Amino acid sequence: MKFSKYFLAALGSFLLWGFFSLALKPLQDYASLDILFYRVFFCAAIMAVISLGIRRKVLKDNWAIFQQRLPSEKRKTVFLTLLGGSLLIANWFFFIYVMNHVSVNAASFAYLVCPIMTTVVAYFLLHEKLTKLQWFAVLLSVISCVLLSMHDAGHIWYSLIVASSYSFYLVSQRNNTGFDRFLILSIQIIFVALLLIPFYPIYSESIPTEFSFYALITVIAIVFTIIPLFMNLYALQGVNSSTMGILLYLNPLVTFVVAICYFKETIDLFQMIAYSLILLSIFIFNINQIFAKNSKAALE
Repeated sequence: MKFSKYFLAALGSFLLWGFFSLALKPLQDYASLDILFYRVFFCAAIMAVISLGIRRKVLKDNWAIFQQRLPSEKRKTVFLTLLGGSLLIANWFFFIYVMNHVSVNAASFAYLVCPIMTTVVAYFLLHEKLTKLQWFAVLLSVISCVLLSMHDAGHIWYSLIVASSYSFYLVSQRNNTGFDRFLILSIQIIFVALLLIPFYPIYSESIPTEFSFYALITVIAIVFTIIPLFMNLYALQGVNSSTMGILLYLNPLVTFVVAICYFKETIDLFQMIAYSLILLSIFIFNINQIFAKNSKAALE
């Protein structure tokens, strides 16, 4: 059993995101929008320094590649890159809005709907084919989401809005190829930061003075934003969007385990059944990848 580096990158990114609550929970006394502002600004600053300083040669090489492309290809690259940045900021903004003004359950449920939506969107837009067994795995995940939504069914439309923004991000970036993935992500994050700057003076609260705030924001920016997003974009070079969508379930699964084992949160029978079905659906969807021996898709 040997997985491709792209599959492992996708796997690692979603496992890493599952531990996000460990850094986010200590910031619960701060305004959600402030956390969003500083998260984006720190990411943009770090990535700008890396891209313009440490990786300047990569920047020059990619600019040369861009210059050699046909006008239509240039427009496509610019459109997909800026679209990706717009979808990222939309996803983060809608998530914060739903978290603050609708319900925490609706915000959390969005990332359980997202894998299904990503798989379906990739099927229709990218014509990614699924086997009958993979469709069965999707059905299991739908059943699990129905079980989890029973306590908060009235807010499912808000969850769908949050989920759709990240689903379309993953699918759109599948076709954004030919350039360094870290550079593409840097442009997207810097673009997001520029969009947020006008809103910062209006909606931000007083500037935090605690060292712990900036330490945790730095961890969030590097460990829970830059690294997993880069791994996502890198994985899309060799893993289709449908597989990425199903692997996304690892995020809430790990979060669920952290909530039980670390934060000592209580769970009910519906949650246990639903998350067990999600784990089973991940296994079934990727069964060929797990047990492949000679498949080019599974081997490096």
